[in-house]
Amino acid sequence: MSLPPHRICLIEDDEIMGEALEDRFSLEGFECDWFKTGESAKAALGRKRYDLVVSDIQLPDMSGETLFETLRSAGVALPPYIFITGYGAIDRAVRLLKLGAEDYLTKPLDLRALIDKVRTLCERTRPVSTGEPVLGISSAMRGIEAMLQRLAPGNATVLVTGESGVGKEEVAKALHKISDPEWRRPFIAVNCGALTESLLEAELFGYVKGAYTGAARDKKGYFEQANGGTLFLDEIGDMTLTMQVKLLRVIQERKVVRVGGETAIPVDMRIICATHQDLQKMVEAGEFREDLYYRIHVVDVRIPPLRERKEDILWIARRLLETGSSQRGATKFSITPAAERALTDYPWPGNIRELKHCLERASILSNQAALTPEFLFDEMPMGADTGGNESLGEYLQDCERRYIDQALRANEGRIAETAASLGISRKNLWEKMKKLNMQSNSGNQ
Repeated sequence: MSLPPHRICLIEDDEIMGEALEDRFSLEGFECDWFKTGESAKAALGRKRYDLVVSDIQLPDMSGETLFETLRSAGVALPPYIFITGYGAIDRAVRLLKLGAEDYLTKPLDLRALIDKVRTLCERTRPVSTGEPVLGISSAMRGIEAMLQRLAPGNATVLVTGESGVGKEEVAKALHKISDPEWRRPFIAVNCGALTESLLEAELFGYVKGAYTGAARDKKGYFEQANGGTLFLDEIGDMTLTMQVKLLRVIQERKVVRVGGETAIPVDMRIICATHQDLQKMVEAGEFREDLYYRIHVVDVRIPPLRERKEDILWIARRLLETGSSQRGATKFSITPAAERALTDYPWPGNIRELKHCLERASILSNQAALTPEFLFDEMPMGADTGGNESLGEYLQDCERRYIDQALRANEGRIAETAASLGISRKNLWEKMKKLNMQSNSGNQ
């Protein structure tokens, strides 16, 4: 059965350019809905599914920037967004990249480059272009959901990587739920870094009565408890080399022997491992077994930090507030526009975990249902203009400058490698450096 053609939302008021793009998209096999105003496009994006948006920044009734931010703030699950801009609007386009837009192209357009980018982005998002998002509305998280859809039918071992607090367990749960929508099979999560080696062994493998002092009865370990379902091993990088050998044996043989026992017990489950550490560097340093690394690295799912997918921030914040209110039966909190700006501009070094704690704190301290910036952060500057937060913006620019400088130093000034480590394109990195008045000390691009 053939798949339906990709659908593009084109927002362009220039008759000549709009007609040319619509014709070209049609010739390339895309379905294209052409809108000449921001308001008409807004209505369509709210009710219809698209695989991609291509929008001019200059529109007759509102700017493309205003349209994008309005839709994003309203929680609309936007597909990848490409902006078309003239030279004078590049600064605005760069700002939109920071807010979650995919890319921008300058006039006069290179149609071949546009078509190649459109095709790549459409293919990346097709599997999750229907239904409600589960992990986020950014193209990065929708891409991860697409990958999970492809992984669900099999039983491959999966490695989930990313900074602490980015939601690695949520990704593991999402994969389990896609495989088992009604949660009939078990999902067992273990934090390998929170247990000593002996306790971790007993918890993973179980034990027989009398195996050690206090073992008054036989007990199934997590491997047996997860049989037929999913075992999620978080912080796998903290596991000792001895435990790594035992884990490798289970993955290879699909059998476990309880502590103090002799009988090999067959087990069958999907194993999902997660870590915030660089396992490849740990292998090189002799801190992680190379054979285990290749066993668990069948599929690598990297979750970008929250600062790299800013369009997810308000979407996640609203979901967290809704969940908190329903669990406690308490006030239904909302977020003021000033608080939305503060949340979006903050770099979130602790990622989603920090965002959750921030909202919990605000919900406790606020004396009103609409949360304002001063209740969100412990160190909100005294006397700061909470409507604009200019001092916060300057602080964040300084943070971004230091972060990029650190990455440049780590990559010896090589732009391509630095951009890759930051998860952005070379073009975007150059634009950021230009905006922050930074210079590269290397000619290697």
